[in-house]
Amino acid sequence: ERRRRVDQALYAVIIEAYVHGVSTRSVDDLVKALGSDTGISKSEVSRICGDLDESLAAFRNRPLDHTRFPYVYLDATYLKARVDHQIASRAVVIATGVTEDGGREVLGIMVGDSENETFWTTFLRDLRKRGLNGVRLVISDQHLGLVAAIGKVMIGAAHQRCRVHFVRNVFSVIPKQHAEMAAATIRTIFAQPDAVSVRAQLDTVADAFGKQFPKVKEMLLDAKDELTAFADFPHQHWKKIQSTNPLERLNREVKRRADVVQVFPNDAAVERLATAVLIEMHDEWIAFPRRYLSNESMDSLYPDKNTLLPATDE
Repeated sequence: ERRRRVDQALYAVIIEAYVHGVSTRSVDDLVKALGSDTGISKSEVSRICGDLDESLAAFRNRPLDHTRFPYVYLDATYLKARVDHQIASRAVVIATGVTEDGGREVLGIMVGDSENETFWTTFLRDLRKRGLNGVRLVISDQHLGLVAAIGKVMIGAAHQRCRVHFVRNVFSVIPKQHAEMAAATIRTIFAQPDAVSVRAQLDTVADAFGKQFPKVKEMLLDAKDELTAFADFPHQHWKKIQSTNPLERLNREVKRRADVVQVFPNDAAVERLATAVLIEMHDEWIAFPRRYLSNESMDSLYPDKNTLLPATDE
């Protein structure tokens, strides 16, 4: 008891080191350097970091009805964890949003065994239950389970298919030596000045691919509505709502911190580390004085800014 304050300080150091991706071995060396001859075990690090759980859960479950989120980004990354005594790939799905005044927030995170429709539907319904409202556009890749869940839960919102993921899909059906040409040609679709030109250019590009790469033409025409959904929104926003790139930094940071762990003992440990990383990024966005999208450019999205949309569609 006499040293309880010192113990708490040591615990804080261990938790901070864990969240910042320091390996368990390095934490052990750190503890020894601070005067503990016995060091600290992996299980003890996990137990101490479990003290984070209450605050992390509060962040994951916090209400989202304090503002509207016209743009919502959805993506997943994968980490390894033990499940039933076997190492398995775990999907870490993340949602971020742009607020009606142009700021950014982390909306939610969930860990599970796959990206199927049931998994995504549960995740999106939780966001709705917590008060997510005013969504005008959802930006994601074309995972079938995700797209089905968006259609079921995000009623009234358009869906923008990530242009970066689409181009990667195109690369899978054409010879490698033509990849750069194909990417440059497809990029012309997104460089047009208005919605009419964007959609006309997609038809032109599809026709240009028709003879040599008919599969690419088919992919473009099939994806036309979702690839060009961004064009119905303010031109100032186009570059930032055409892809899930705004989520890439989050995914990379989660991966970087997780690399030193390699295999997590369970889903709770995955969720703990990923949530801690996301809170850091969320706080950085809130504290950063510059808006992601200008407040003025957001005004046209909601003619009546004093009326909130319902939190759920059920």
